[in-house]
Amino acid sequence: MSRSIDIHAHAIVPEAEAIARKDPAWSCANEETARATGAASTERNRILMTTVYRQKFADVEVRLRAMDAMRIDIQAVSPAPLYHYWADREPASKIVISTDEGIAALCAQQPNRLVVLAMLSMQHPQLAVVQLDHAIRTLKLKGAIISTHVNELELAHPQYDPLWSRAEELGALMFMHPAGFTLGERTSPFYLSNLIGNPADTTIALAHLVFGGVFDRFPRLKLCAAHGGGYFPFYVSRFDHGWRVRLESHTCKKLPSHYLRRIYFDSLVYSPDQLEFLVRRAGAGQITIGTDYPFDMGVEDPIERLEAATGLSGEDRAAIRGDNAARLLNIGSN
Repeated sequence: MSRSIDIHAHAIVPEAEAIARKDPAWSCANEETARATGAASTERNRILMTTVYRQKFADVEVRLRAMDAMRIDIQAVSPAPLYHYWADREPASKIVISTDEGIAALCAQQPNRLVVLAMLSMQHPQLAVVQLDHAIRTLKLKGAIISTHVNELELAHPQYDPLWSRAEELGALMFMHPAGFTLGERTSPFYLSNLIGNPADTTIALAHLVFGGVFDRFPRLKLCAAHGGGYFPFYVSRFDHGWRVRLESHTCKKLPSHYLRRIYFDSLVYSPDQLEFLVRRAGAGQITIGTDYPFDMGVEDPIERLEAATGLSGEDRAAIRGDNAARLLNIGSN
């Protein structure tokens, strides 16, 4: 049986967060995030971060026991999506160095079971290229986690073309994970900033990348979208229709649905029938296991949910279970 690989798991480096908190801009950014998240969800997140999550982030033995219970052999650990894109170049560089080196040291305790995705200072595109090169070549990490947008800049902006080009050259996986989304007060109650906002933000980001021609310009780019790609795979037929009938939407070389076979998606769509639909639209070769460990919006039985999905061949299940992720992360065979 193929190894099971979780491509979507997180850690926090306290030393890096301490650097961020010392910056005068941190308070303003934190207040803005709290307003978008809503008071009730902000308080709930604070409690979880200081109690339940703290040990799960830092204790490798706790992490390994959780992986064993989830039937996960290898976990790709990325920084929790606290990107600090508000930071100027110097503090941003310090935050990223502390984060990447901290998670690398954590995972070095169990190198056969834990691999690392780096953080990048995406608000400084040229610096992000240098950081990715350092992460892959020097720290021997597997790729990087990025948000769905960077302040007011979309990922399809030409400023990021050098980063996509470098990621292609390095064979680095770019794992796209939202950091919250807001429609003002409409998404602040009920944790809608996450329940609706995160998948909506991923959908918008993928639309920009597809219609903006990023996958046409960089055909070997390895990009995986968290949370099953948000709503993009599930309503891509509307994008196709717009591409056909609207000149301003006819910007990418092929139908938007064509790029479902170019983008990778994690399996974090919760129900087996949603996973079955994602497989039908994108193909089993584009999907990897994702748990979102240790957050409460994650799942603790990813393999069982995969096994409960019907209509999949043994080859399909092996691909989703670990073969696809092994290829994306450049993990060799046993």
